[in-house]
Amino acid sequence: MDARIERSIAFLYGLQRHGIKPGLDRTRTLLRALGDPQHAFTAMHVGGTNGKGSTAAMLAAMLASQGYCVGLYTSPHLVDFSERIQINGHPIPSEWLAELTERVRVAAEAHLAEPPTFFEATTVVAFAYFAEMRVEHAVVEVGLGGRFDATNVIAPLVSIITTIGLDHQEYLGNTLEAIAFEKAGIIKRGAPVVVGRMGEGPLSVIRAAAAERQAGCVVLDQDFHAAGEGPECFAYRGLRWRTEELACSLLGRHQLDNAACALAALEMAAERGARVSERALRDGLRTVRWPGRLELAGRRPDIWLDGAHNPHAAEALATYLRALRARRGEPAVGRLVLVVGMMRDKDRRGILAVLTAVPGVRQLILTRAAHPRAAAPEELAQDAAELGVPITLKPTVGEALACARALAGEDDTICVTGSLLVAGEAKAMLEGTTVSGLRG
Repeated sequence: MDARIERSIAFLYGLQRHGIKPGLDRTRTLLRALGDPQHAFTAMHVGGTNGKGSTAAMLAAMLASQGYCVGLYTSPHLVDFSERIQINGHPIPSEWLAELTERVRVAAEAHLAEPPTFFEATTVVAFAYFAEMRVEHAVVEVGLGGRFDATNVIAPLVSIITTIGLDHQEYLGNTLEAIAFEKAGIIKRGAPVVVGRMGEGPLSVIRAAAAERQAGCVVLDQDFHAAGEGPECFAYRGLRWRTEELACSLLGRHQLDNAACALAALEMAAERGARVSERALRDGLRTVRWPGRLELAGRRPDIWLDGAHNPHAAEALATYLRALRARRGEPAVGRLVLVVGMMRDKDRRGILAVLTAVPGVRQLILTRAAHPRAAAPEELAQDAAELGVPITLKPTVGEALACARALAGEDDTICVTGSLLVAGEAKAMLEGTTVSGLRG
């Protein structure tokens, strides 16, 4: 690695110490210094508590199948930082990452009174890369919340809010309505918003925001829906579109909702120039990949990776594991070994209660990701003390995974979950690689 690349990467590493600082001024200043690259492409903005990454991946895959040059910006990454910034499925090359990070560093030193955050700098790099590569459409996932998220400088064709749940309360508020208000901040004047499954309280907040900004608002199961037993075969019923026998490669019944939101967003974007054929819809859904979400990463025993990091996501995972056991049937079903690590600020007891309620749990192995916010295994053990399952503590994900593989028979199932950071470390180990240190 040459000195220039090393200096640029060191700059990004150093920004992690600044943590999260909500606000848009720093991002706008950096973008202005780089020529406002966010205006060089049309965008679709995807927010929500759960499902936004999967929905964004589906959108990007369907648009790419139409032949568009499509940028995809998501966070966090599983294994390598470059996963966050992709064009038609190809991560940003290290040379471009270094070049654009250097531009951001120079702009920050020249124009900002304080350093940008890690996420702000990364967002500017992503938009600059998309502009340089002449991306036609960019699918942009919100990092945190919406109203003051660094991505909220774009003027999207359409916005999506997938779900509203309790997460990141220290930044977003302690009620579903307060969180909905923050996430509704991505709704722009005149640009329609697609709303996923949620309660009437947060939905009313989003409807009010859309009405105030004169933005059309369509809601899952009221204006559009996906009908089927699962994503393997379903029908979409939209505002005008009627499509039968669609198949999505992503697993879990919750992906039906995500697919419906992605299709509704494309239906509305088509009215604003982003036209996609039925064949592109089918091909994109059939081929989309989104690692670390119900990803089968090993066989005999089966090893599943899932980044569930709140009770709602854990329930979606538990539902799939129950269905998996039901399909396999007794006595071949085997037992379940859970490897769980979480961030300290999550609803740890709620997540553990949901996961350990799945029938057949043989062992709960508690561990931690290599991240300063990760809860210690001993903390997690206190959270799980009254759940009635055998507990083992391991200080690293590698040791936890090795322990799980030693415990599990060929017909058993290992599930690594609780955080995308934990899932990412396990994925890297299974693939014989290492995780990027840029984990903000």
